[in-house]
Amino acid sequence: MSLTLRTISREQHLAYIQSLPSASHMQVPAWADVKAEWRSENLGWFDDRTGDMVGAGLVLYRQLPKIKRYLAYLPEGPVINWFAPNLDDWIQPMLAHLKQQGAFSVKMGPPVIIRRWEATSIKAGIQSPDVKRLRDIEADFIEPRAFEVADKLRRMGWQQGEDGGAGFGDVQPRYVYQVPLANRSLEEVLKNFNQLWRRNIKKAEKAGVEVVQGGYHDLEEWQRLYEITAVRDHFRPRPLSYFQRMWTALNTEDPNRMRLYFARHNGVNLSAATMLIVGGHVWYSYGASDNIGREVRPSNAMQWRMLRDAYALGATVYDLRGISDSLDETDHLFGLIQFKVGTGGQAAEYLGEWDFPLNKLLHKALDIYMSRR
Repeated sequence: MSLTLRTISREQHLAYIQSLPSASHMQVPAWADVKAEWRSENLGWFDDRTGDMVGAGLVLYRQLPKIKRYLAYLPEGPVINWFAPNLDDWIQPMLAHLKQQGAFSVKMGPPVIIRRWEATSIKAGIQSPDVKRLRDIEADFIEPRAFEVADKLRRMGWQQGEDGGAGFGDVQPRYVYQVPLANRSLEEVLKNFNQLWRRNIKKAEKAGVEVVQGGYHDLEEWQRLYEITAVRDHFRPRPLSYFQRMWTALNTEDPNRMRLYFARHNGVNLSAATMLIVGGHVWYSYGASDNIGREVRPSNAMQWRMLRDAYALGATVYDLRGISDSLDETDHLFGLIQFKVGTGGQAAEYLGEWDFPLNKLLHKALDIYMSRR
């Protein structure tokens, strides 16, 4: 297939995304409005023979201080045929275009899953003294074409940084946890939850925990819970304005793109979460909880409600987003995977993020800066 790359309108970009079963929420045009500090551009790949659009990419440009050179970033994209035998013909025009736009380095995250592990395999791995990481467990599913994609990228000159295996070295998580919903009944999904999850959902119901949807004006209450979580879990919270912008941008593009949920007990909000929807892929994106009321299990009740809502929307996958690949019980990130494994489902490993230095000197300088942050 002979291809042409050119910039496209937001409307063309959105129409292409809407024609697909799903795509990353970071590849919809409105994501550029969420990342307001970045300049953005919409790219389209066209089949020269038919004139049809066959791929799209949202590029975010971050300018270096004082000079007009940019880091070009395609988070969880571009949305192209990654398994095409002529992958080079898709990638090279993009690099040439980005260089022309002043990019000194390109970062992208092919949305290609390389391995999957079922919850039962992970549980068995946790019990084994020889297993410290997901990669120590034989995968239940391996995508051989993903290894070919990685080989092709390396041959083209793309580079991948070391992340110590944890999967948190990339900007976006390499390891995620997903609950497949396609061709399954809700009863089957719930049956795959472990006993503790099912018990906690019942406990929340018995205690009278109520899960409700919020709106834009409830984002201040969301922020209150989120900042409590940030203090408890030692991370720097995003400001309220970020979530307000996210709500406005995403829901202007599609009124059902972003949702806000609260789990409350006796009128007090105990947990909250944001949910994102693109086609058949639904993400639990941010979560927050108070330091009180944990005994009535609000987070379990909220996740179960969100999953049921995703199912009602016809979602094929409920994505609980990032996990570490550490299965070491002494690792501070172990609790994250342990919590998510309780939902049944699968851990998935993406191909990770890749960098292409268009200007080696500036790219190296950026590497040094990022390593010292």
